[in-house]
Amino acid sequence: MLEDSGAPGEAHRRATDAYLEAFFATLAASGVELVFVSPGSRSTPLALAADRVPGLDVRLILDERSAAFLALGVGRQTARPAALICTSGTAATHYLPAVTEAHYGRVPMIVLTADRPPELRDWGAGQTIDQLGLYGTAVRRFTEMPVLGREFGSLRHARASAQRAVQDTLGAPPGPVHLNWPLREPLEPSLRVSDRVSEESQVVEPVRPVRVEVSAEDVASVAALMHANASGWIVCGPMPPCGDRDEALAELGRRSGWPILADPLSGLRRGPQTQRASLVVHSDLWLREKSVAERVAPKMILRFGDTPTSKALRLVLEAHPPEHFILVDPAGDWADPGHHVTQTVRADPARFAAALTDQWVDPRAECPAAALTLDLEQRAAGIVDQQLAIAGDLDELRVVRGLERTMPRQSTLFVSSSMPIRDVDAVLSAHPDPLKILANRGANGIDGVTSTALGAALADREPVVLLTGDLALLHDLGGLLAAKNYKIPILILVLNNEGGGIFSFLPIAERAEPHVFETFFRTPQGVSIERVARLFDLTFDQVHSDERLEEVLSDWFAAGVPGPHLVEVPIDRDTHVERFRTLVGRVGQAVRDGVGI
Repeated sequence: MLEDSGAPGEAHRRATDAYLEAFFATLAASGVELVFVSPGSRSTPLALAADRVPGLDVRLILDERSAAFLALGVGRQTARPAALICTSGTAATHYLPAVTEAHYGRVPMIVLTADRPPELRDWGAGQTIDQLGLYGTAVRRFTEMPVLGREFGSLRHARASAQRAVQDTLGAPPGPVHLNWPLREPLEPSLRVSDRVSEESQVVEPVRPVRVEVSAEDVASVAALMHANASGWIVCGPMPPCGDRDEALAELGRRSGWPILADPLSGLRRGPQTQRASLVVHSDLWLREKSVAERVAPKMILRFGDTPTSKALRLVLEAHPPEHFILVDPAGDWADPGHHVTQTVRADPARFAAALTDQWVDPRAECPAAALTLDLEQRAAGIVDQQLAIAGDLDELRVVRGLERTMPRQSTLFVSSSMPIRDVDAVLSAHPDPLKILANRGANGIDGVTSTALGAALADREPVVLLTGDLALLHDLGGLLAAKNYKIPILILVLNNEGGGIFSFLPIAERAEPHVFETFFRTPQGVSIERVARLFDLTFDQVHSDERLEEVLSDWFAAGVPGPHLVEVPIDRDTHVERFRTLVGRVGQAVRDGVGI
C-alpha cells in the first residue's frame, strides 16, 4: 500500500500509476512492442502509463476500428501481440471486426478497454455501456480488472496479469484477449510521476508461443495410412510464416512422393523449399475440369493449415470424398466445412511433418497418380505463362505476375480478400526467392484490409505492398491517416474495376436484371483514387501497362525506406472476366489432353 502524500486524490493517483506502470513494463518485458492508443478521457491512465514505459512504441490512432486492424497486422507479420487502448462506451465496439478476424485467423492481440467503475454502470452515466464479455466467444480470455486506488494496487498482481495476457494470446491457438479496466476519477497522473517504472524490480522473461508436442502414436498411425495409400495429396492452407515448417513440409512431400497443393498463404509457394518439393500451385484453374478431377481425386488427404482459398478444390472433395482425410492442427480444431475429416491430429505442423518424414528412409518412387497430377500441373503452368505473355492492357492477373517479377526477396505482399486473393491463388507461381504473403482469411472480409497491411509494415519496418480493390480501399479509408501521420513504408496497389469484381463471376451476374446487379452487387462508387491520395498527402501514380507498373514498383523499392505511395490500376471489368474465362478454358483443354479426353 502506498502512503498518502496529503494532496486530495494523490494516493489514488500514485497507486494507479504504479500498478499500470508495472503492468505495461511487464507487457514490454514479455515481448509486446507496439501499443495503439485511440484518444479518450477514461483511458487517460492507461495511455499515459504505456507512454512512460521504455520499450513500448506508442502510436496514436484516431479511429478505434483502424487501430484494431493495425494491431492485427502486427500480429500477422510478427506472430507477437500488439496492445490496444481505448476509452469507454462505443469506442470499444469498434474493435469487434478486427477482434473477430484475430479469433478466426489465430492472430495474437491484447485489447485494453477503459470502463466506468461499477457504481456508475446502469445508472445513466455518460459514455457507459455493458463492456463485460463484450466480444463474446471471439476472445481467448476476458478479464475484468480490479478497481485501482488506495484499496488495491498490488504490483505482483499487475505483473502477473500482464504475463497471463501475453501467455493467453500466444496459446494454442493464438488469438485476442480482452482486459476491461474500470477506472475511477481522478484520471490524470500523480504529481510525482517518475521516469523509472515501478518501485519494485522483478525479472520477467519473454513469453514464448505454445508449441504442441507430437504424439508418437499419431505419427505411426498417419505414416501407416500414407504408406498404404500411394494416391494422396498434402494440402497446405493458410498458415503463419514459418521457414522451418515450410522446409519440413517440402521434405515430407519429397520423401513420401505425394504432391503438395500449396495455397498462396501457406508459405510454400515462395522460398528455397520450392526447389525440392513437388508443388501444385495452379490447381484452382485445372481442377475446374470435372472429368479431369475425377481421374486424379486422391484416396487420402493430409492437410496442414486453415481452409484453402480454392473453391475448385473444395468442390472436388465434395464430389469425390477421400477415404482418409487427416487434419493436422495445433488446436485440434475441425476446420473442415465439407465435413470430410476422418481424423484430427493436435500437433505443431513443423514438428509433425518432420516426425512423419523420418518414417521414410529413402524417397518413395513416384506413383502413377502423383505423376499424372504433376503432369497436369505442368500443362496448366505452361498455359498460364503463355496467356500472361500475350501483349495487352493490364488486368488483375497480369498485375500479379508483375508483382512476382518485381518484388525483392524477403519483402511482404499483403493481399485483400474477395477477388485479389483468388487472382493470386490462380497464377502466382512457385519460386525459390522468399516472399512473405499475408491476408485476412480468418473471417474473409474486406474490412480493415488497408489498416492491417499498414500494421504489418509498421511492425516489420520494411516495405510492404498491398494488393487491394477499390471497394476495400474505400471501406477502410480512415486507415490512410496512419499511413500519412507515421510515413509507413507501404505501396497500395489499387485494382480499380469500379465495384465488386468478384460478383461478375457469380450466378447472380446472369440471373439479375442489369440495373439490379449494378446497384446491389457491382456497387460502383465513382470516387477518384487520385483525390483520395491528395486528401491524405500520399504520392500517386496511375499505370496502364506492365512496363510502367514494374517501373513504379522498382523505383519505390529502390528508395530504401520509402513513404506511403498509392498506385491505381484501372481495370476494365468485362475484359478481365473474359480473359479469366479464356484462361480457364485453355487450361481445361490442356489438362483434358493430358488425360486423353
